[in-house]
Amino acid sequence: MRDVGITQWDQSNLDMLDQLFVVDAGSQAVDDPFGPPPSPSWLQLTLAGGKGTDRREVWVATDNSGSVLGWYWLRLPDRENRHVGFLSLSVHPEHRRHGIGTALLRHAAQRAAADGRTALGGETFEGGSGDAFAKRIGAKPGVLEARRRLDITALPPGKVAALRAEADTAASGYSLASWTGPVPEERVPGYAYVREAMNDAPSDYEDQRWDTQRVRDVVNPRIERSVNQRYTIVAIHDATGQTAAFTEIDVAPDVPGWAYQDNTGVARPHRGHRLGLLLKVAMLQWLATAEPGVGKIITWNAAINDHMIAINEQLGFEVFHPWVQDYEIPVAAVLR
Repeated sequence: MRDVGITQWDQSNLDMLDQLFVVDAGSQAVDDPFGPPPSPSWLQLTLAGGKGTDRREVWVATDNSGSVLGWYWLRLPDRENRHVGFLSLSVHPEHRRHGIGTALLRHAAQRAAADGRTALGGETFEGGSGDAFAKRIGAKPGVLEARRRLDITALPPGKVAALRAEADTAASGYSLASWTGPVPEERVPGYAYVREAMNDAPSDYEDQRWDTQRVRDVVNPRIERSVNQRYTIVAIHDATGQTAAFTEIDVAPDVPGWAYQDNTGVARPHRGHRLGLLLKVAMLQWLATAEPGVGKIITWNAAINDHMIAINEQLGFEVFHPWVQDYEIPVAAVLR
């Protein structure tokens, strides 16, 4: 392996952040060439963290000239899953197969062990170099995330309106509310309640427990720090006033033409009323006026999440590769 130093990124070093993005963009050009373009602002938001979020560290591999060869981001949950360090590792394609990824992995394992973590968890594009690396080191595969993409411009005329009429009929007794940006204070209790519905989605890890304070500490500050626009729609049960379902979309100003589907969930007592379809159709209608430049939406679900996949396919989402494979490996195995 070439002479490489590994140092922690100082968030005030914006020149270094630019180099991290170059590595990220170079990796994506090889591993996910047809996906949404990488977003500098999204990368900065992800790496920086902030109040109320899990602790996170960024470590950078450089050569003698100071050029960035690769880096990793380690997230250390402080509530659920405290045995895991969640790792995202990237090496520029020009510097792969020189032991840099292995050096970064071992360094991350040392950091995780120092914090009392017994496992490293991460994800990589299926079939790519990261996938081969994970298999080579003996990481155990977990949930496979299937990606789908909707080309809004290719939707047949009248399809969205017809689906809205169908969903409105099935969801009689429910009303919709929407907002942009952080969760309004009057909506925080209902949002916290319905966010729990995400725990029913397939996962390899412990459920996240949601209450009003967690929404105020984690969700809203992240939205406030981001330059992205967050669109949220919720379904309200008319008879009880209970928040029954929600869906969220992010639009990044530095990724023109694309929108990112975030969470969609329906609380258990309110399932069977086509609320998931209703919310997603309503979101498409909203974006048509609020974000007319958006032509594509990308979404991902566990490949075994048949219910949500069926809704997406009804809307016109099509399978989009590469998919994303979750992996986990014991820290002790890396250090050996």
